[in-house]
Amino acid sequence: MSLATLDATQHPYLPAASATLFGAKAAKKLSFEQIAQHIGRNEVAAAAIFYGQAKASTEDIQKLAGLLDIPKPHLEEQLSGFPDRGRSVEMPPREPLIYRLYEIVQNYGYAYKAVLNEKFGDGIMSAISFSTKVEKEVDADGHPWAVITLRGKW
Repeated sequence: MSLATLDATQHPYLPAASATLFGAKAAKKLSFEQIAQHIGRNEVAAAAIFYGQAKASTEDIQKLAGLLDIPKPHLEEQLSGFPDRGRSVEMPPREPLIYRLYEIVQNYGYAYKAVLNEKFGDGIMSAISFSTKVEKEVDADGHPWAVITLRGKW
């Protein structure tokens, strides 16, 4: 298994905490799954903290500081503000996996909207009262499939 690392040249707008967190993650050779288990969140939520896209709670900061051997006051200082969401990716994205996710919305966005409106009526799915998870399935031929669940309040 290879671990996600940070290439700061690909993410010029990330907060200082990102370099701190990713550096410690690499030094400890931890996966987001391991980090998430330690802090009591799912792995996408844990990764979102690393990218500055989610707010870390006081408990998250304490647990991350201990796990990653980062001085708690330093981590508190870096994670004390509010996330500046949406700035880390240029649009349209050029990174192939991020682009494919964007392409899914381009190709199926109106189909999702039509089906959701038929099922729930007029409205929108929240991205604040929201959760997501990533799972791996293997088909009968041994091919891996990515399963991404998006769960938002209507």
